[in-house]
Amino acid sequence: MGDQSYGVEPSTVDFIAKEIKDAVSMGVQVAVVIGGGNIFRGVEASVKGIERASADYMGMLATVINALALQNYLEKYAVPTRVQSAIEMKELAEPYIRRKAMRHLEKGRTVIFAAGTGNPYFTTDTAASLRAMEIDAEVILKATKVDGIYSSDPMKDPSAKKYPTVTYIDVLKKGLSIMDSTAISLCMDNNLPIVVFNLRGKGSIRKIIEGKKIGTLVWGNYGAGAKKKNL
Repeated sequence: MGDQSYGVEPSTVDFIAKEIKDAVSMGVQVAVVIGGGNIFRGVEASVKGIERASADYMGMLATVINALALQNYLEKYAVPTRVQSAIEMKELAEPYIRRKAMRHLEKGRTVIFAAGTGNPYFTTDTAASLRAMEIDAEVILKATKVDGIYSSDPMKDPSAKKYPTVTYIDVLKKGLSIMDSTAISLCMDNNLPIVVFNLRGKGSIRKIIEGKKIGTLVWGNYGAGAKKKNL
């Protein structure tokens, strides 16, 4: 939504599309899990009286709107794109099929995953962790408005300390609410690294791919026989 209080700001979508195009131009396979909080937040709506499952489904539909907007801008920049929705709506998007998504990626297409997991009570963060593992991603890039994970909210606390790296366990123990506990636990159980970074920083995605220290890296001790990811 950019600097607006609601909705889709074209210049912001355009910026994100350019950042993704830059990553794709490096030969990297990119899949995007997109939220819908700029339009509708299921949790907030449930607190205000809408039944939780219904509110979550409404939030999932909002993610489809955002996915179509991003697809439109990516294709303006000649980036082949497919939207896959966990809730079937064949006139707008493909249904989510893991093997088909992987095939799109192999062919150089960017895949946008919409409608979360397709189930209520699961966040976009959990959907991102799940899809990343399903397509055998090397890393999750968690795009936010801040440049990493801090000991407290840097917008409110000037003394907040930034963590260059942090373990999954510390994120859970310290309640560092950058992703929900289910998403973090999924990544921890499958040794999937997470890089938390500020999406508004131009060229940030490219820099992360190039191995530069951007944002905060979340990972942990790898078990016996586990293969450490190359970042």
